[in-house]
Amino acid sequence: MAQDSAAAEPPVSQVVASVAYVNGRRARDVPIAEVADYVGGAKGMLWIGLRNPTPECITEVVDALGASVKNREEMIESHRRPKIIDYGNMVLIVAITVEVEGGRPVFGETQYLVGEGFLVTVRRTALSTHSILRERLESAPDLLKRGSDYITSELLDLLVDRYVAAVAQLEDVVEHAEQKLLIRGAKDADIRKLYRQRRDLLRIHNAIAPMAEICRRLARVEMSAIDAQARPYFAEVADRVLRVDELVNALREALAFAFEASLMIGQGQQNDTTRKLASWAAILAVPTAVAGIYGMNFEYMPELKAHWGYPITLSVIVTICAVLYWRFRKSGWL
Repeated sequence: MAQDSAAAEPPVSQVVASVAYVNGRRARDVPIAEVADYVGGAKGMLWIGLRNPTPECITEVVDALGASVKNREEMIESHRRPKIIDYGNMVLIVAITVEVEGGRPVFGETQYLVGEGFLVTVRRTALSTHSILRERLESAPDLLKRGSDYITSELLDLLVDRYVAAVAQLEDVVEHAEQKLLIRGAKDADIRKLYRQRRDLLRIHNAIAPMAEICRRLARVEMSAIDAQARPYFAEVADRVLRVDELVNALREALAFAFEASLMIGQGQQNDTTRKLASWAAILAVPTAVAGIYGMNFEYMPELKAHWGYPITLSVIVTICAVLYWRFRKSGWL
């Protein structure tokens, strides 16, 4: 029997932590086979952390906690948008994580299964862990005593902190792109990069914006797994999510304004070039016209036999060209 239980235990790499807390203090590590004993909170609170778990691992954990088949299927499935589902005795929250690597956002998924006496977190592709928050809460037993719903609000607040860090890194990328567009103008490569950056910011907006409504629902709607005293914490998280989303939208608008400004600068430079070319064409048209007339090889033409005809013609050409140059220069075309 002991061998069968050990064989059924999920790999350690999938179970980051499975810890029981009594009166806010760490009591012991709990094997997955014993998690059912903590449903209801009679033995304290159980906090299980899973990382990139297999469907078999999730099935074993949620079945032991008494989750429904629909709940199990929802947790096994990968998600691209945040969502919240109330199953009566427990609540499933799905959040999309955003982190930045090499100037590009990396998206992951974190699920929070909240019930009376237990909390299960499932991380997929997410780079950052919850260990820092776990250590902070373990150093403050009074906070852990508040239950799994309060810890969930702290986890969502940590998620927003990482949103802020990711957007701050992208803000530097956007400022660099703005400077390049305003100094050099819009090149083909810059336009493609700008489109990619705006697309990334749109994906971040789609990942962050629904979290505000999810947190507001946790703060306002009565749920059996969420205590009334924990709801104000979710309201504060919702306000933070809205502020981060506003910053993301501001970055998208900044890229749009920078692109429009670079186009206007480019058009102004083209207009300057066009005016210069037109000015020089008008100046060069004078000697071209005179030379064309005297190059027609007619025998009887004015000033062909005059002694000062050639110098006078050249002087007239130079004078007219100089006057035109002065006029164009004065008007700002040259």
